[in-house]
Amino acid sequence: MKFQEYPDRDLLALNLADTLASELGAALRHEDRVTFCVPGGTTPGPIFDALTAVQLDWDRVDVVLNDERWVPESSPRSNTALLRQRLLTGHAAAATLLPLRQDVETPEEGLAPLSDALKPHMPIDVLLLGMGADMHTASLFPGADRLGEALSDEAPVLLPMRADGAGEPRITITAPWLKGALSTHIVIMGAEKRAALEAARKLAPEEAPVSVLLSQATVHWAE
Repeated sequence: MKFQEYPDRDLLALNLADTLASELGAALRHEDRVTFCVPGGTTPGPIFDALTAVQLDWDRVDVVLNDERWVPESSPRSNTALLRQRLLTGHAAAATLLPLRQDVETPEEGLAPLSDALKPHMPIDVLLLGMGADMHTASLFPGADRLGEALSDEAPVLLPMRADGAGEPRITITAPWLKGALSTHIVIMGAEKRAALEAARKLAPEEAPVSVLLSQATVHWAE
């Protein structure tokens, strides 16, 4: 694990956006299309804002969420809606969004078509993840109903996930497909999450799912 500490969150957002843009640009020089996998939530918003100002061949970039809450895009809980507002705008409006939700009642109903559509875009070229204070990443939550399956090296690309800390049902990219990313970054903020990160390094993946990715990741942190 590489660890980068920043004096403030603004500098983290700017520097990490520059790093991500450089890695995307490098991948675009060697591939017809690249896959950029990103988290939802509020933490990556300033990073996305900085990326939208970067001139890249965004029309050759496919963007997919790490995970999604199974709610309509009209919901304030929708990561897809947040992504449209914060990343898929400016220069990055030319990127293609790979959906992680369909208009069906449960993630189980949407699983097969979403998986079939996502597989051709693997492996992930550039992966940005967040981490919760409970040491979850994507929707790999401690105690989740299908966590063991999602951590397995034989896991399918997507799985539904339900957990006490997750709120609504989720759909998530599973651990082996996240681990297959060519470049991995994890962004965390604040003392609580730094302490959780240090704890995760000593725990089994069932207790700290983020730990399965730490060996290959660069972690970016600011207070």
